[in-house]
Amino acid sequence: MSAEALLYLISDDDITRALRDDVRAGLTGTPKVLPPRWFYDARGSELLEQITRLPEYYPTRAEREILQARAAEIAQLTGAHTLVELGSGSSEKTRLLLDGLRDHGTLSTFVPLDVSETALREAAAAINADYPQLTVHGVVGDFTAHLDKLPGEAPRVVAFLGGTIGNLLPTERETFYTSVREVLEPGEWLLLGTDLVKNPATLVAAYDDSAGVTAEFNRNVLRVLNRQLGADFDVEAFSHVAVWDPENEWIEMHLRADRAMRVLIPEIRLEVDFAEGEELSTEISAKFHRYGVEAELGKAGFTPGAWWTDAEERFALSLWQAI
Repeated sequence: MSAEALLYLISDDDITRALRDDVRAGLTGTPKVLPPRWFYDARGSELLEQITRLPEYYPTRAEREILQARAAEIAQLTGAHTLVELGSGSSEKTRLLLDGLRDHGTLSTFVPLDVSETALREAAAAINADYPQLTVHGVVGDFTAHLDKLPGEAPRVVAFLGGTIGNLLPTERETFYTSVREVLEPGEWLLLGTDLVKNPATLVAAYDDSAGVTAEFNRNVLRVLNRQLGADFDVEAFSHVAVWDPENEWIEMHLRADRAMRVLIPEIRLEVDFAEGEELSTEISAKFHRYGVEAELGKAGFTPGAWWTDAEERFALSLWQAI
């Protein structure tokens, strides 16, 4: 895919500005927090790919199981001409969905959206090579801000897979669902992946694997700040923490300072002090019940089309029609 074939809705300057704003706001607040979107440089994406193959990390396998069983049904129900995927995808899960829609005979366009131009270009090129009959419109953008700019012929299905919706706070989810509904015409579709509430031990293990890959993924956000903003985090002086919050029904990931330290971040002229044992919040991953998902989507203007789970009922893939 050529540079001209990409639609740019966000620039490198926009991304740098957002990083600086997030770091300044997050590290001067109480408690300290960083948004999870800054995990995903090239190394972070590589670590995430490793995580999806770990024995403890069930969501990817569970969602793939559902897509293998239901892709043809999704195609039949939606009759989609355009597949929009939030978070660029060239993975096996994306291909299962593309195969189902292509085999149904209606799909003509694939629109992957990602904030990372590199990830998007790689994904779009791989899909272009393997699905030459599809028109691929890669969009460099932010799914929280640019949904109204997406191309594609109706009817469209917007896919938000992997349980990424769980990284949003309830108010952020409400805003996201409303923005998707505003973009879609009545009769168009949202395909949503949601991880389900289950045994806390199973959940914690998925975010604190025995091989330590998730710990490296978590600490990688500090490496991003060191490289992008000239920070001097001692990355190995932070321990990975994953805990289950039963009240909010989400996993929280933190980085805990193993010693007191002062961190300098020259690019934003900031000094940040950490006390020994102080925690920096880096991600939540909410888990869901069907009734909660139905309530949130119903409020946003969707009606349920289908609800599927894997055989062990660990993960759900659901289809929602705009009304």
